[in-house]
Formats: sequence, structure tokens, C-alpha cells
Amino acid sequence: MPLLAAISCALLAVYAGLLYAQQSLASPVLTIFAHWLRWSLFACALTILASNIFESERPIWLWLATGLLVWPLLETMYTWLAIRALSHSTLPLFPSFKINREGDAWPNQQRFISLRNWLREEKFQHVQSLKADLVDGQSLRVSVFNDAESHIRLQVMFLPQRAGSVSVCAVFSSLTQSGARLVTDNIYLPFGGFYPENWEVERRPWTRSTEALMCQHLKRLAGRPEHLVPFVDEPINDLNQQQRLIERTNTELGFLLPRSQHEEHGVLTWEGRYRVWKEAWLLSYFGIPRRY
Repeated sequence: MPLLAAISCALLAVYAGLLYAQQSLASPVLTIFAHWLRWSLFACALTILASNIFESERPIWLWLATGLLVWPLLETMYTWLAIRALSHSTLPLFPSFKINREGDAWPNQQRFISLRNWLREEKFQHVQSLKADLVDGQSLRVSVFNDAESHIRLQVMFLPQRAGSVSVCAVFSSLTQSGARLVTDNIYLPFGGFYPENWEVERRPWTRSTEALMCQHLKRLAGRPEHLVPFVDEPINDLNQQQRLIERTNTELGFLLPRSQHEEHGVLTWEGRYRVWKEAWLLSYFGIPRRY
């Protein structure tokens, strides 16, 4: 038992360090490790509690196994409640974007400044800065760039986090002559829904480097024989049209309820809630999205 207590203290110290680092880094990779540590800490705490306070005579390994099995059940209950709250909340799943004229499009932090410098080196041209209002005065900010030939459009998304921190995700998109839209992103939030039939989406939440993500997108483009079509629509029109198309697709396929039922039953169908829960679990512990 002293060994288990020492291990628990070490895990707790590492967990506290990850939480502290997250206040500034807001890294989804650190979040995954934090989830595993929290799971392990629960099992250790349950074992110590049962042995020392309740004076259980059952072997330590049995209590550890019990804790490892109970935690997923508790987290599943919490996640289902959170998804239900999301379904009935005023948070827009597919928000409408507007031009950002407030001068806060790009956070003034070194890691974001380095990203902006890299984009300039790669000859990406800034096209528009957009934002979408969420809840509690928070906004999703998006800066849109095109490459020199406008064959690749990059959306740099700044997602607000707790304690005022910001995480960044990148979305590379290209259009083909056949009408297909190729999308490569590193968004780590669960989606669970459906994309339009002519979209080919590859999500890589473990790839936090925008440069590495662009290399993956270029590999996908190199594997297609057809030519690319340049982007001609303004980003705000293109992005809002995408939002409406995805919402309509997911309503038709049974992921979302019709708008007339939102007030009474929420936004997500039961199948939609299950799909979100499944992807949330995979992303939280393995960083694996659903295959789209």
C-alpha cells in the first residue's frame, strides 16, 4: 500500500503539471494524457480508500480493476448528460460567420506569431478574418488564407478554452474539376455527423503542426489525377454556405432533428447523440476520430 500511495502522489503531481501547462498551451495531446492519468488516479484513490478507511480485506489488484471498470461508466454518464445539455443549449452547432473588424483576429502569443511567419514564408495570402458568436460572449475566430494559385485554402481556427486560453486548429481545403472537396484538418472536437457526399475529409487530430498537416494534404492532392479548381468565392460566403449544407445534410440523414422540434426535443437525434458520444470517447483517450 505505501508503494501505491507513492505512485498515486507521483501521478497526481504529473496531472497537476499537465493542467497547469494546459492553461497556456491548450494542447489536445496533453488533454489525452490527462484523461489517462485521471482514470488511473481514480482507480488508485478507490483502492486506497477501500483499504485504509473501509479496511477492506480484498486484494489490491481487485480494487484497482474495479476502479478501472467503474470510471468509464461514470464518465459515460457524465458525457451523456453533457451531450444532452449541448443538444438543448443555445450553442449553435453550425454557427454563422461574419467579418471580424475588431482587430483581435490573431492572438498575440509567440506560438501564433511563429505560425503567421511560417505562412508568409510559404506564400499564403491572407484573404479574410471571420468570427462566429458562440455563448457567454465567446467567439470562434477564423483567419482564411489562399496559396499563390488559390488551389489550397487554409482556415486557421482559434478556439476559446477555459481560463482564457486559446487552441488552434487548421483546415486545408481544395476543389477538383469533378466537384469534389478535399479537406484535411486537425480538429480534435467530436463531430459525429455526416459530410456531403462529394466531400473527402481526413481528420488528423494528433498532427498539431500546421506544416506537417499541409504536407499530408499535398500528398492527398498528389494522389489524384484530376486538376484542381481555384477558389473564387469570398471565404465568408463559402464558409457560411458550407455550414448550411452540412446542417441540411445531417438533418436529412437523421443526425439532427428538424428545426421545428428543437425547442421540445433538442437539436440531436438519439442516433446523433450516440455518434457524438462514441467519437468523444475515441478522441478523449486515443485521439482517433471517426472515419469520414
